[in-house]
Amino acid sequence: MTRLLVHVEGETEESFVNEVLAGHLAAYGYAQVAARLLGNARARARRGGIRSWPTVRRDIIGHLREDTASIATMMVDYYGLPRDGDGAWPGRADAPRRRTELQAATVEQALLEDVRDAMGGGFDSQRFVPFVLMHEFEALLFSDCDRFANAIGQGDVADILQAVRAQFATPEEIDDSPETAPSKRIKEIVPGYDKPFMGNLAILEIGLATIRSECRHFDEWLARLEQRASTNSEGT
Repeated sequence: MTRLLVHVEGETEESFVNEVLAGHLAAYGYAQVAARLLGNARARARRGGIRSWPTVRRDIIGHLREDTASIATMMVDYYGLPRDGDGAWPGRADAPRRRTELQAATVEQALLEDVRDAMGGGFDSQRFVPFVLMHEFEALLFSDCDRFANAIGQGDVADILQAVRAQFATPEEIDDSPETAPSKRIKEIVPGYDKPFMGNLAILEIGLATIRSECRHFDEWLARLEQRASTNSEGT
């Protein structure tokens, strides 16, 4: 049975993987599903936040080489990914020139190619499944604004959250402006919003099925992970 390690950038995503995704994906045949904070985030004074690509790539390649029976994936926000300088993420500078629905895939393909090149000949690229959230984790919470508001004990803000959601075709299109990214909108509507605690309360209330129905790119990622588990199980 295959092991899956999900590289994440913060404690909210770490909790989401361990408390929500692990049980779901275990049902598809993974022997273990665990999150790992990128770049040793737990040792930093200020946890979370995306690291430079060379640092992240080192983590991922190290894992793939150490555990040859594993699959590595990641869950990182498109919003805030470094796009220039030594820490730039492959594909990020080009992505804004693409249509919205292609931006995350542009980065993901570039990441896959970079890791594949670094791993060298003979590497099975099916073992690395990059995933870039559009535009950040908090966008998923807009999949059901009523359940989101009720989960955090603030049902009176449901209509305000829904008014934001109604401006976009899907929650994944809520933009990446420093002023109006999903997390910034939520903090404006919900003073004192506690991202790790409230975010995962809301996710548990909303449920994966609803999120998948509202967020196509997220759904495609989970579908790939489900399929990888089945494929690897058949090969063992």
